[in-house]
Amino acid sequence: MTTMPATPLLQVQGLRTVFETRAGRVFAVDGVDVTVNPGECLGVVGESGSGKSVTFSSVMGLVRAPGRIASGSIRFEGRDLRALSPPDMRKIRGRDIAMTMQDALTALNPALTVGEQILEVLYAHDETLPEGRIMARRRAARAKAVEMLELVGIASAGDRLQYYPHEFSGGMRQRIMIAIALACRPKLLIADEPTTALDVTIQAQVLELIADIRVRLGMSVVLITHDLGVVSEYCDRVMVMYAGQVVEEGPTASVIQNPQHPYTRGLLQSIPRLSLRGQKIKPIEGQVPDLIDLPPQCRFYSRCSERLDACMNRIDMRELGDKRRARCIRLPEVKA
Repeated sequence: MTTMPATPLLQVQGLRTVFETRAGRVFAVDGVDVTVNPGECLGVVGESGSGKSVTFSSVMGLVRAPGRIASGSIRFEGRDLRALSPPDMRKIRGRDIAMTMQDALTALNPALTVGEQILEVLYAHDETLPEGRIMARRRAARAKAVEMLELVGIASAGDRLQYYPHEFSGGMRQRIMIAIALACRPKLLIADEPTTALDVTIQAQVLELIADIRVRLGMSVVLITHDLGVVSEYCDRVMVMYAGQVVEEGPTASVIQNPQHPYTRGLLQSIPRLSLRGQKIKPIEGQVPDLIDLPPQCRFYSRCSERLDACMNRIDMRELGDKRRARCIRLPEVKA
């Protein structure tokens, strides 16, 4: 493990993001704290609907009505992002913080070539492009666009700039999304399910690519996924989310070897293993609770086999030592 500096690159405290619906107020993110250190890879894990993507869409300033950030602070390099005007936030988004979306085919503009989409980012944020002479600026931007496609492993990059998204395979489109996100060498890359709908071989290639570029550019990465196996291989720390809250957090090896929250244990038990050939996978029974007007009790209560009457009360995160935290009332009793 890499020793991380004391000053965080990104620090989120008490984030609450809500969506106003006809049925009521949905607490998609409820009191989430996040810390990302320079050069670190943080894995964010949880089922669909746990609040992973909404948390980091909030960081990017991408939540729109009927959603809104109700409370909390978001600081990047010490700057309060919530206090920034929309134009100032646009200067950071794409330049200092970049995000790749889950489905590259729908995230990319089908009416523009991939070259035009990379150039759009460069023209908006790259201050190293020459000013004044239009042709010189275009040549410099095109050279950087070619460089980015080559960086993510796309052959014949100069020719491929003229291709449209639908002319690429799923794995190649994901690489293009990464190229666009990295165009201005961001300090933080948020990769939201970067391997969605890809086969196993291509998934491994995309994850290895992100890991390699992270080292080469010295950037921080937030890897949003539902796969703890991916997190165990690529991430320094892991943050487990459930029903809009963080339920466990700590160094990856420590959390996976000795999970302290029943939900984390359930996720690990549901991973297929060759060593358990012939045995049935043990799923987590039940469903994620409705996020409208939630009661104060533990949100995993209805699915937890270890619940107590006291779990009907509000449960806060508890410090465990070794830079670990978990949200469970039974922590002193939990065995490895």
